[in-house]
Amino acid sequence: MDDRGQLTTEHRNPRSTHLDRMSVERAFDLINAEDSGVAAAVAAARAEICRAIDLVVAAFENGGRLIYVGAGTSGRLGVLDAAECPPTFLSDPRSVQGIIAGGDDALVASIEGAEDHETDGEAAIEARAVGSSDVVFGIATGGTTPFVLGALRRAAQRGAKTVFLACVPDEQAPTEADVSIRVITGPEVVTGSTRMKAGTATKMVLNMVSTIAWVRLGKVYENLMVDVNTGVNAKLVDRGTRMIQAVTGRTRQDARALLADAGGRVKIALVMHARGVDRPSAQTLLAEHGDHVGAIIASARTGSSEIHASPAPGRVDNVLDGAT
Repeated sequence: MDDRGQLTTEHRNPRSTHLDRMSVERAFDLINAEDSGVAAAVAAARAEICRAIDLVVAAFENGGRLIYVGAGTSGRLGVLDAAECPPTFLSDPRSVQGIIAGGDDALVASIEGAEDHETDGEAAIEARAVGSSDVVFGIATGGTTPFVLGALRRAAQRGAKTVFLACVPDEQAPTEADVSIRVITGPEVVTGSTRMKAGTATKMVLNMVSTIAWVRLGKVYENLMVDVNTGVNAKLVDRGTRMIQAVTGRTRQDARALLADAGGRVKIALVMHARGVDRPSAQTLLAEHGDHVGAIIASARTGSSEIHASPAPGRVDNVLDGAT
C-alpha cells in the first residue's frame, strides 16, 4: 500500500495540532487525556479478544504455542510479553514466543526496512516449524505490515490458528485471520506515532491474552501467581513465603520452612499443607488434577474425602461474566 493516508492511525489529531507550541503542562494534559480512552477502546473489542484467548487456551492444552509476530513497537511488545511469561507463570519458554521483523537486533535499534518483506515473515514461520497446534498472533497497528501479513498467511497454510490485532477498522485493512481484533484508538498525538496510544492498547491486549490463558491452565490460585519460580532471587522467595502465609495462615517462619520442604514450589507447598502429605504425594495430586491447585485445596477445606478434578476451563466469556 503506497498511500496509507486513509488509515485511522495515520490521521492528524485535531486536538494536538498546536502541540509544538504547548507548555509542558498542557502537553502532559493532552497526552494523558488521549491515553484515558485506550481502555474503552480495548473494552469495545472484548468479544474478539476473548475468542483469541479461547484459541490460545486450546493450543496450550494440546501442547501448542502462542507465537506473536510484529515489527517495530508491535514486535517488541510481542517479544516482551513472551519473555515475561516464564518468570510469572513458570511456563515453558517455548510456549509463548515472539518474532520481530529484523530479528534480535531490532529489539534495541530500529530496523525500519525489515517490515516491508512478506517473504521474510513467511520464512520466520517456516523456521519455527509452525503447525496445527499453534496460534500465530500477528500485530500490526496500522493493519498493513507486509512482514506480519506474510507470516499470518504462511501460518494459516500450515494449519495454525491465526489472530490479527490492528488499531484500524476492518474495512481499512481486511484480514482472513481466524480472529480479527480491532482496537480503534484513533489518531495519535504525534501523527502516525503508534508507539503511543496504539502501543499502549497492544500491551493491554497482550497482557490479557497471556495472563487469562495461563490462569485457565492453573498457573494462578485465586489471584496469586503460585507457579512462580522462587529459586531465582530473594524477592520471589519473599513473595512465595507471603503467598503461603496468606493461604494457609501459617507464621512467616513456618511458611518459609514449608516452601523449602516443597523445593521452592508454592503450589506444591499449598497442597502439602492442605492434604497433610509429603512433596512426592503433592506432586502426584497435582498431576492427577491437571496442575490445578484450587480443587485440591477446596476439597480439604470442605472435609471431602474425594478430590474432584477442576472443571474444564470453558469459555473465557463465562469467566469475565463472573461465572464459576
